[in-house]
This record gives sequence, C-alpha cells and structure tokens, in this order.
Amino acid sequence: MDTGEKAIVSPDINYLLKRGVAEIIVAQEMIELLRSGKKLRLKEGFDPSFPDIHLGHLVTLRKLRQFQELGHQVILIVGDWTAQIGDPTGVSVTRPMLSMEQVKTNAETYMKQFFNVVDRKRTEVRWQSEWFGQFTLTDVIQLTSKFTIAQLLAREDFSTRYDTGRPIAITELLYPLLQAYDSVAVRADVEFGGTDQKFNLLMGRELQSMMGQRSQQCFMSPLLIGTDGSQKMSKSLGNYIGIVDPPNEIYGKVMSIPDSLILHYFELVTDVPDQELEEFRRELSNETTNPMTLKKRLAREIVTQLCDQKAADEADLHFTKVFQEKKIPDETLEYRISFKDMRTVGGPVKVSGRVEGVAPVAYHLAKNPDISRLLVEIGLVESRSEAKSLIRQGAVSIDGKKISSGTAPIQSGSIIKVGNRRFAKVIDSDRITQ
Repeated sequence: MDTGEKAIVSPDINYLLKRGVAEIIVAQEMIELLRSGKKLRLKEGFDPSFPDIHLGHLVTLRKLRQFQELGHQVILIVGDWTAQIGDPTGVSVTRPMLSMEQVKTNAETYMKQFFNVVDRKRTEVRWQSEWFGQFTLTDVIQLTSKFTIAQLLAREDFSTRYDTGRPIAITELLYPLLQAYDSVAVRADVEFGGTDQKFNLLMGRELQSMMGQRSQQCFMSPLLIGTDGSQKMSKSLGNYIGIVDPPNEIYGKVMSIPDSLILHYFELVTDVPDQELEEFRRELSNETTNPMTLKKRLAREIVTQLCDQKAADEADLHFTKVFQEKKIPDETLEYRISFKDMRTVGGPVKVSGRVEGVAPVAYHLAKNPDISRLLVEIGLVESRSEAKSLIRQGAVSIDGKKISSGTAPIQSGSIIKVGNRRFAKVIDSDRITQ
C-alpha cells in the first residue's frame, strides 16, 4: 500500500522512459506521475513453471532497479495459483501442472536470480494464492462478466488460432483476466512486461478502471534477440544467455552474437552512455572499428554487471587464450577410465587434482568407441541425438581433428572438444596406477 512516502523526481526522465523502452501507455500520464513525487507501486509478475532467468529478462529487471533507485516500490507477484492449475488440456508445454512444492522450489530459484539485479529491500513479494485462494465460483463468474469473448479474441495468438480452427481452452481465456486481477489486488500504479505482454497489461489497466481504481501505466520493454540473431531470447530455443551461467560461458555466448546485434545488446543490457553508443554506431557504419573489439567490450560489461570485474578479466583472458590463440584451457576436466578393465575409476577432476564430482562411464571403451555415447556419459552433451547432430556439423574434434563419423580412435590423454567452449581429457587410468 502507499505509505505516503515521496520518491525522487528523476533529473533525466527522458533517459528513464526512452532507453530500453518500447512503449508506455500512457506516456504523458507516466511523466506526470513521476513529476508528482508519488512513491509508485511497480508490478512485475512471473510464472514459476520454469525457474531460470536469462539475459532477455534483464531488460525489464534493470529498468525496475532504475525506478527503485528513485525510491519507488517493486511488487513481485509469484503466480503460484495459476501455476498449480497449469494447462489441463495438455496442449501447452509451457504451462505444466505443478505441485505446490515444485512452485516453491522454482520460485526460490527465480527470486535468488531476480534479486541479483533488483533491490530486495525495495521489493514486496506477493503470492497469487493470497487472493485467488479465497475465490469462490461467484467471484470467478463476476470476473468473467467484465469482459467479452470479442475482447479476448482481440489477442493475436487467440485470434490466429480461432481463425485457423485450432482449439482454445476456456482455461486459457481466463489467464489474461487473472493477470489483470493481480493488478487490482496489489493496486499497481505501473505494470512492467515485454511487448508480447501488451494485451494482458491493457486488460489490467481496464479492469482497474472498472473496479474504481486509477488505471495502471503499461511499461513495455523490447524483446532481446537471442544469440541466433533472429528470434527472441528463449530457453526453449537454446539461444539464451543465463544470468547465473559461469562467467566464461556468458562471455563466450556474448561473443557469438551476430555483429548486427552489438548495439541492440549495448542499449538494452548495459549502462554505456547514449553518446558513446552513437560513437559505436558511427564506427560500425564507417567500418572504422573491428566489431570483435566492441563485442569484447560488451562481454566485459555484461560479465562485470552479473558477476564482478575480476570475473570479467578472467573471462576475457580465457577467451583470448582458447578462441583467439587456440590453446587448451587450464580448467579442462579429466575423465579417468580403465582402458584395460573397461571400467570407470572416477571423474571428472580438475587438472589440478581437485575432484569436481563423479560421472560414471557405463560402457566398454573400445579401440574406436561410439563417440556420441561417450560425449553423453562424460557430460559434454545432454543426449546422443545432440551429439550426433554436432558431429554432422563438424563441431566435435579429438586431438584437434574434426570427426565425421560415429566412431573414432581415442588414446590416453586425448582432448575432446565440442563446439567452442566444451573440452574434456580422457585418461587411461591403468597407466597412472601401474
């Protein structure tokens, strides 16, 4: 609730409302709210069906943090009630039905990552079950009476499916209404989301007006394009950069983005000043700078933000050594296997000898082993189909030689490389113990 506290009036409202912003509804009202000095309630909801946050989420989270630094309050809504309902039709793979234990586990992981960016002290965490847990059938019917089917079918994905004859469950039609009621329950002044959430944000704005509240402002951030350079960043598409990924992984993935996305990333997920970004734009346009130089700057900015300066320095050195100088990284894992007895004796371990864990290799190591199976067993890939696909693409090498078939010779000390960032060394343990 509004405590009556005053927020700081931003000296640069233009930067706050322009940088990393796609659309604000209604922009002039938003400016007036900020200039009033009122402490705003900023709504951000999340679906705990999946726990992890990637760089795409960072666009909105950074903006929330900027508002917090002016004294405003974030209201984080955990969608625990809707997550337990899931999608009863089984049509949607993005809304699995979850138990309360799964919801709590996912929420705990999500919030740990969320508070890496957003200030916990200026965040109020609310669970949907606080209000929906008390809902009766009468409440549901009253809520549905506020909107028409025509209004719901105005949402693009609903209208497309309806026009093509694909089914739409009534449950699905309820989700925008439930999200809208969240805004009423917490008396949100502003709701944040990506441009793909525009319909739902507007529903909240309209329902608040119907319920006698001041309509919330809809603050929409652009969707960050993934590392593939074409689709929005998504874990399901595999084109994501996780904010809790290891620093070397974050750095390497940033370096893999197409040159066309350099400025897109700088603008949305860094604090590099606009004037400097304009200079970057001119340099790229005039071809007076090497795009790799800017990408390395970008990677350092992101790793420093998510980890620290030391991690960024180390990741920079790692990239130079492994990818530019083509050297084997010091932290290559060793997998020790008994070539003679065809059994695992332990692994993986760091070259320095520090044990990282045990990954049993449950197969007999032949002279020319099945490489796809080997890659799965030592943890370099998640499945044999992924391994086979990488082999076909020429992304797997042994001792510096790309392999093109499912089997290949391996000897003690062989270095296996998958893609640009995954390495392993296979050691014949019999030679160690003799």
